Order: sequence, then C-alpha cells, then structure tokens
Amino acid sequence: MATKHRLITDSFKVMKEARRGGKREKQDPTPPAPPPHQEAENNSDTSSDKEQVALRQFDLDWRFGPCTGISRLERWKRAQLHGLDPPKEIRELLMHTNTHPQYNQSLWSDYPL
Repeated sequence: MATKHRLITDSFKVMKEARRGGKREKQDPTPPAPPPHQEAENNSDTSSDKEQVALRQFDLDWRFGPCTGISRLERWKRAQLHGLDPPKEIRELLMHTNTHPQYNQSLWSDYPL
C-alpha cells in the first residue's frame, strides 16, 4: 500500500498577513548623519564613556586588591607596591582627572562600609 505524504498545510489553514495601511515604503536602515557640531560633542562623550568603562573594569578586577575605603589612585599605588602590575593607562587617566570625584572614587564609594 502506498503511503500518502501529507503536508503541514493539509492540517492547518494557510493564513495570509493582512496589510495595514496599504503598501509600505521601504525605509533606509541607516539613520541620518548628525550635524558636524554634534559629532564633536559625541566624540568627547564617547571618550568619557570609554574612560569610565575602563575605570569600572579596574574596580571590578580583584587581582589588584579590594577597592572599598580608598581612592582609585591609592589602590593603583598599593597594587604597584605589591608587584601586581596594574595598568599604566589607569594611572595616567587618574593623574589627568584627579579633581573629578567620579574619576577618583571607586564604583563602590557610594555604599557605606
């Protein structure tokens, strides 16, 4: 006896998607370029964001010891003193931004000890 091959459409009704509002125009997937004066602002924001990310990664890296109760620069110096080889880029960044509290204090400085 020959077996009849069944299709999934034999059991389920084929549904067509309803069009909403007629034909849709194709949209360009790329956003428009920002004006030139905004690009300079965005570059400074992204460099600041990259710096903050690097500092957070330094805070979360337990190879350099605990980071609560001391500044990032003190932690960097302590790690250097103990031969843990902390990143030199972090020290340079901390030396250039030593007046900003968001750069000086660790990620956990807002939490009480």
